[in-house]
Amino acid sequence: MEFYPAIEKSDLQDIKKFQEHKLRELVVYLENNSPFYQKLFKENNIHITDIQTLEDLQKIPTTSKNDLQQHNDDFFCISPDKIVDYSTTSGTLGDPVTFGLSDSDLERLAYNEAISFVCAGIRKGDVVQMVTTIDKRFMAGLAYFLGLRKMGASVVRMGPGVPELQWDSIFRYKPKYLITVPSFLLKMIDYAEKHGVDYKNSSVYGAVCIGESIKNQDFTDNILSQKIKEKWDIKLFSTYASTEMSTAFTECEFQIGGHHHPELIITEILDDNENPVEEGENGELTITTLGVEAIPLLRFKTGDIVKAHHEPCGCGRNTMRLGPVVGRKQQMIKYKGTTLYPPAMNDILNDFNTILCYQIVIQSNEIGLDEIIIRLSTEQDHETFMNEVRDHFRAKLRVSPKIEIVDFDILSKTVFNPNSRKPITFIDLR
Repeated sequence: MEFYPAIEKSDLQDIKKFQEHKLRELVVYLENNSPFYQKLFKENNIHITDIQTLEDLQKIPTTSKNDLQQHNDDFFCISPDKIVDYSTTSGTLGDPVTFGLSDSDLERLAYNEAISFVCAGIRKGDVVQMVTTIDKRFMAGLAYFLGLRKMGASVVRMGPGVPELQWDSIFRYKPKYLITVPSFLLKMIDYAEKHGVDYKNSSVYGAVCIGESIKNQDFTDNILSQKIKEKWDIKLFSTYASTEMSTAFTECEFQIGGHHHPELIITEILDDNENPVEEGENGELTITTLGVEAIPLLRFKTGDIVKAHHEPCGCGRNTMRLGPVVGRKQQMIKYKGTTLYPPAMNDILNDFNTILCYQIVIQSNEIGLDEIIIRLSTEQDHETFMNEVRDHFRAKLRVSPKIEIVDFDILSKTVFNPNSRKPITFIDLR
């Protein structure tokens, strides 16, 4: 297997021709096998022979998470007896969306993670500790394991939480890399410092960070990343993925965005009118999966607002790179004339070492306007600390949210819910 695919080093026109060939194969497959897309093509008078180039994608309506939720079964292109794994993702209407994977889809998933991990510097023979769940119908955990196995790395399947066991495993098996939610690294550091663990002299060289942003839009370290590196001098690699994409965008050693794998996915970045944004502009990532057998997606709007970067990368790949997610489209907040996304508020709250945990709650007030409530736990003097947090928000974002101090034992149970794959730091009640 080629872990540094030639297509990613190819000329941009060759990449485009390659993707157009794959696109033509995909629309034929959907026409023959997908009840949802068969209906969509028919209702919109779309002839698949008219879809020849990437530009022709504009002729096809986009697909949303609501479509997936309302017509979940119609997206399946294979019979149930060919499904070898079921995964789920949270849906916009409350109920989870089911994704089935065929044997071929699992091979594709393993390939995706293998080339992504190689992108981040992991090599055959490295020991990698998975600080993430592989159960609870979580596709990513399974993908990490399959990818590491495919590339010949050794895997320590620790699962999330329990810093004491993580350190025991690190000193026992000497992993070079961790795969983890980055905020958990702070908990591991805190435990190590309180219990005399010599963490700075451990085997860990780097961490592949999932679920939370560690970079600003200019690729400098954000507050969370800075706080980790101030204590523990390890490499942190960003990665962005979703169940719907079955594809990851992972940073290389130059750390200037997650690299696109053109053999696995077609990307568009669209404005509010579903037109391609100008280069350098933010827009909604819209994807078309390639090589997926069970539930391929065509022009699927992810809901994530991102910026693409096309400047040459020192690693030799010519592919587009995705910057950090600006925010989720549905989580955009209009507060007293200012447009906000949760990641900007996360950065401010992560700047306070004395916040034990926090949760951002957005709700509509009695006149229908967005209202921001910051629930947090701290051991500081409450009144003084609330004023400090408000002042920081005013200085950085020009807004002053409502602050509520909540007992740690109460708040931590909602933030670190055992049924959630990552900390629940944002709740939208609008």
